[in-house]
Amino acid sequence: MTLEELRKKALFQNTIDTWIMLCDERNADWYSPEKYKSFVSHLFQSGLKLQKFPLCIKESGGMYQRGKDKTKFAEILSQSTDPNAAAYTVRLSDETIKIIREFNLNAVA
Repeated sequence: MTLEELRKKALFQNTIDTWIMLCDERNADWYSPEKYKSFVSHLFQSGLKLQKFPLCIKESGGMYQRGKDKTKFAEILSQSTDPNAAAYTVRLSDETIKIIREFNLNAVA
């Protein structure tokens, strides 16, 4: 699925699902809390307005791509006090999608 297809489901999405779709587009592994935190930091540094998203871990998705557990990923993130580990709401406008795609997945090891 592409980010544009995700936008068709709902204009506002949470950053975890957005992160997964970006990785899906690039055929990259999304199951890295450190890379996710770097991604959220990129969104903030790009000046996007993000609102905290009250993600219910039990309802966040279960098994997903390549057998990875999205619920477990969200639980790992929730244990961090780093604000970049939180889930946020993001409006998937054309400009936002452009900013999302500018993120360098190789920036964090």
